[in-house]
Amino acid sequence: MAKRDYYEVLGVSRSSDEAELKKAYRAIAMRDHPDRNPGDVAAEDRFKEASEAYAVLSDPEKRRAYDQFGFAGVGAGGPGGFQDFGDLGNFGEVFGDLFGDLFGGRRGGSRRGRGQRGADLRYNLEIELKDVLEGLEAQIQIPKMRSCETCAGSGARPGTSPETCGRCHGAGQIDMQQGFFRISRPCDVCAGAGEIVRHRCDDCRGAGRIESEQTISVKVPPGVDEGTRLRLMSEGEAGVGGGPPGDLYVVVSLAPHPMFERDGPDLHCEVPVQFVQAALGAEIEVPTIEGKVKFQVPSGTQSGKVMRLRGKGVRTLRSSARGDELVHIFVETPTKLTARQRELLEAFAEESDTTVSPVTKGFLDKLRDLFE
Repeated sequence: MAKRDYYEVLGVSRSSDEAELKKAYRAIAMRDHPDRNPGDVAAEDRFKEASEAYAVLSDPEKRRAYDQFGFAGVGAGGPGGFQDFGDLGNFGEVFGDLFGDLFGGRRGGSRRGRGQRGADLRYNLEIELKDVLEGLEAQIQIPKMRSCETCAGSGARPGTSPETCGRCHGAGQIDMQQGFFRISRPCDVCAGAGEIVRHRCDDCRGAGRIESEQTISVKVPPGVDEGTRLRLMSEGEAGVGGGPPGDLYVVVSLAPHPMFERDGPDLHCEVPVQFVQAALGAEIEVPTIEGKVKFQVPSGTQSGKVMRLRGKGVRTLRSSARGDELVHIFVETPTKLTARQRELLEAFAEESDTTVSPVTKGFLDKLRDLFE
């Protein structure tokens, strides 16, 4: 089934502010949340769809990318470096911020503390111009904190286990009631982890994670531009105390090309032409990003003329159609002449005294009007 527009899913306009988005999402969640519709697959699908839409539109940066590039701008539903919205757990924090305990997300002390989320990481990836046309799968090495394999991230020595905190009973938070309001704060005994490590792992010294270098595969889609950010969920540093891992942001930059300059989907290329070829017309070879092609220069071509090779540019994230290559012609003047060449040019100059080109005539007319 084709994905629906996020604004359509929430039933809001593209100019809606944060409060309107939150109100629309809350109404849908109140109606379709799985806790209120046990066994109703259709309601659960609608809730997932609305959660995905709200997760993107409530984030200013993601919303700008979506408004500009559509689903490709936020990588919705794509593998290998693009966000997957299929898991309800991805929206736990967003949903909790909106509704708190409305659907029984916290029931007494049964909820375990999540600890501290791992740090997000950034990697600058330089690609070649041809990669913009074809896309690529790059292997990058990232130094980061990863979960300790010896203790499986628990921080406890093998053969032992973390103990449930007696202060918060594993919730990781202490609730305080003040009138109609309930205030929660991290447990001061377990620092919000919900657990206490009595016997620490020797490898990670109880931290639950160690420093390492990891090789990660990044799929760069065709059409990326300078500064495009690819988000790889959960590929950042491991969390602390059972917290979730952070994300990895791969920022794309484009290496300079010796022949081409990119302008959106179009490519610009400067091609020299001998003055005889420009005067008489000729078939020349013009470079493209995929190789050389034959190109007909018409007779009388002037230096600075721009000629178009359709479909020889690159694509963008917004469209699979390719742009054009714009060929900028400049006419070369020879710097060294043989005696025979000079003789022929002198003869040509004498003959040209009675032959004025349209460009020269136009210039002379303007000059005469200016000073007469």
